[in-house]
Amino acid sequence: MVAENKCDGPFGCAVGATLSVIGGRWKPVIIFKLLQNDFLRFGALRKEIDGVTQRMLTQQLRELEGDQIVTRKVYAEVPPRVEYSLTPYGRSLEPIMLAMREWGAEHMNVVSEG
Repeated sequence: MVAENKCDGPFGCAVGATLSVIGGRWKPVIIFKLLQNDFLRFGALRKEIDGVTQRMLTQQLRELEGDQIVTRKVYAEVPPRVEYSLTPYGRSLEPIMLAMREWGAEHMNVVSEG
């Protein structure tokens, strides 16, 4: 038996696939910060993102790494140094992230009044 397609309209599956990777409060911000920098250490990334907890940042980075958006490089140093950067696949999200920033800038007053 063939699995039933549960897409809601012609864009449902594609939008859902995108949101499964970049959806949520912190993932788009993480991706955008990494687009602005070639790499960031965990502490620097946490300082760049107001309000994110260490636990949440760790979780979101692991999920992005699992989706092959982010790469994690560990240096054999004392103390250990870990750097995060976007993969080429992750960098392919740049047009989406820039469009989100532009839309947000144009509509910030409407969104904040919500």
